[in-house]
Parts: sequence; C-alpha cells; structure tokens
Amino acid sequence: MPPARTAYHHGNLREALLECAEQMLERTGVGEVSLREVARQAGVSHGAPRRHFPDKQALLDALAENGFERLGRELDAAVQEVDGPFTVRLTAFARAWVNFASRHPALLDMMFASKNRPQADSLRRAADRAFAASSAMICEAQAHHDIVDLDNDQAATAILATVQGLTALIVSGMLPDRSPDDLIADTIETLLDGLRPRS
Repeated sequence: MPPARTAYHHGNLREALLECAEQMLERTGVGEVSLREVARQAGVSHGAPRRHFPDKQALLDALAENGFERLGRELDAAVQEVDGPFTVRLTAFARAWVNFASRHPALLDMMFASKNRPQADSLRRAADRAFAASSAMICEAQAHHDIVDLDNDQAATAILATVQGLTALIVSGMLPDRSPDDLIADTIETLLDGLRPRS
C-alpha cells in the first residue's frame, strides 16, 4: 500500500504500525492481531515491525499506552472547557468518556485488560495519568462537600461504572427514544443525588 510505504520511508513506521493494529483490533478483535498481518496492512516486510515491537504483546502494550494518552487528552479537554459546579464538569467528563468508548470499544477493552497484566507498570502509569485530572476533580468535589467524603477510588469506580454502563446502553441502542446528551445529563444528576450528603 503506497501511503504506508511512504510514511515508513519518512520514519513513521511505528505510527503506521500502531494505526494498522488499531484498525485490525476494531475489525477483528485482539485475537486476530499479529505482527505479520499488521506489517502486510502497512505495506512493509513481515520482519519490519520487530524494529519497534519484539512481539505481539509489545505491540498491544504500545497501542494501549497510546490509547490511554488519547483518552486522557480528551477527558482533560472536556473538563477544562467547562466552568461551573461539579455536576456540569462531571457531565462533560461523562460525555467525553462515552464519546471515546463508543468510537473505540475494542481498544478500550484491550487497554484495561492490558494494564492489569503483571509487569505492566508503564500501562498503569499511563492509566493514572489519563485519570489524573478527573481524580483531582473528585477530590475537589469532596473538599467542597459536593459529594460525600468517601474513598477516592470508591467514588471513581461508581462514576466509571455508571458512564461505562451508559456507553453500553447508547451503543446497543437500548434506549432509542432518548438522546445520548439527555441520557448522560439525567444519569449524572441521578448519580449525584445519591452521593450528596443528607442533612
């Protein structure tokens, strides 16, 4: 494929391989991704990927780390673009999450599966960086008594479970009569009503 070969000759082989690997991942699933097939899709020799990735796991780890970096940028941008109470910022976070997860379902699954492998410290650090701003947002909300003062991980898990569940509902079309934006906003409001302190 001429475009991939041109990119390779300009020193972009690694990026071209990651792009082809992600496309294959979304089309066929992680089990079908191989260095040889990624090389074929990129239009390079079957041995060329080993200059950057010694084996398939190294390729997947690089793809997962890249995914966390992209996810983090999108989440951070969404939260930073809005100003207002915690409800508004959390809704922006949720919309960004649903948007990313809807566009990259297989990648997201692989990212979280990969970071939980033993000896995947770099991926866990990448995941921590991706969620650093949202974790700080939760801590700030607790400090201002917008939500109850419970363990940060516990609050983050409840939020993540909610937005990932929303993603599944939206992608599957289970609630066709409601717009995704309205569904996200209403669900976040309901979640926070349950988390707010009771007088």
